[in-house]
Amino acid sequence: MKELLSIAFALFAGLMMTRLIKRFRLPDVTAYLVAGLLIGPCFLGRLGLPGVGFSSYEELYALGAVSDIALGFIAFSIGNEFRLDDLKHTGKKAIIIGVAQALVAALLVDLALIGFHLLRPDVLSMPAAVTLGAIATATAPAATLMVVRQYKAKGELTGLLLPIVALDDAVGLVVFAVSFGVARAMQSGAMDLVSVLVNPFIEIVASLGLGALAGFALTKLETLFHSNTNRLAMTIAFVFLTVALSMLEIPIGPVTVGFSSLLVCMMLGTVFCNLCPLSDELMGKADRWTAPLLVLFFVISGAELELEVFGQLAVVLVGVVYILFRSAGKYLGARASAKLAGCSRKVVDYLGVTLLPQAGVALGMCVAAQQLGGQDAAIVRNIVLFSVLIYELFGPLATKWALTRAGDIKPMPAEVANRRANKLAAAGKK
Repeated sequence: MKELLSIAFALFAGLMMTRLIKRFRLPDVTAYLVAGLLIGPCFLGRLGLPGVGFSSYEELYALGAVSDIALGFIAFSIGNEFRLDDLKHTGKKAIIIGVAQALVAALLVDLALIGFHLLRPDVLSMPAAVTLGAIATATAPAATLMVVRQYKAKGELTGLLLPIVALDDAVGLVVFAVSFGVARAMQSGAMDLVSVLVNPFIEIVASLGLGALAGFALTKLETLFHSNTNRLAMTIAFVFLTVALSMLEIPIGPVTVGFSSLLVCMMLGTVFCNLCPLSDELMGKADRWTAPLLVLFFVISGAELELEVFGQLAVVLVGVVYILFRSAGKYLGARASAKLAGCSRKVVDYLGVTLLPQAGVALGMCVAAQQLGGQDAAIVRNIVLFSVLIYELFGPLATKWALTRAGDIKPMPAEVANRRANKLAAAGKK
């Protein structure tokens, strides 16, 4: 009962916060994160009132399945951006930019943090620096997608943005797997080629294969039903199924066959949208069905942010270096590669700003990085939490600004705004 009350309260808090900050013209996702922060263990949760906020981080970790499912639906939805007809126009550009900006961000953060390590080896070790460089590649697809949906963004920049975010996370997973393998080899003093190269390659191939198989199966099973309600239920069931299957780890001798839920669900959506004639309608309905789930996901994400990291000066200093160089890498990498790919001026100028948000994927990498143990694991965790707090509060606002400047978010026509204002005024008088 307590968990259900907490979930209901979290949804209510997130929705009400959007009304409070509407006057500041901030994206809804920022409101959800702020609401989560306020009802989390750092503020309201300290009161320990049953069902009112989250009193401990253990309560939040117990709701981990919510985050897993939400990220699965986000990846499934992003898979819709890989329709072959659309990729004929944007595919080459998306691949060039998606790979380039991720690698530039990782390179700049690596160089900056390795330099910091040489100056202060007592604060930041080489394995931790290399691991943080790899985590810098990841962009938060959830925050970006929510801003695009809320403001119904549409245009050249938006058309490139979502495929790039999806590719960015795929590249990030590869870079992280290799870099983390190198970091662990530095700790142990022995280079393990299986961990550094073989396991990451197997994870990517296995994830894409599982997602493609699930997408083909979903397309065939949809033909058994004539009701859109049943088809929608089948679609949702498959997302749940693929998220569950992607948690499997199958050891085969020295090799471990693992899966990335983001890649699996993204491939599920990609295959489904290209094979099923009704996919556009069904995926649109699935997006509406998952709206409350995404609200809850962001509120929980906000509640998980730990303000205690600000109390450690060394963490703040490394965090500032990480944020500055990651932001520079994303912006400069996107700008240079967009110009190389022949994109328009507005894409060149504003694409990099939309790639700043960082959350779910980075936090997942952070969890894996805890295998470093000791001080290395602690510093990586605190730096990532620090950066996520900053990026998630200001990243969506930056994305909205960039999409507006690029002309993909259109201002509400005056007559529509007046009509809505008149309706609200009339409702208030009744």
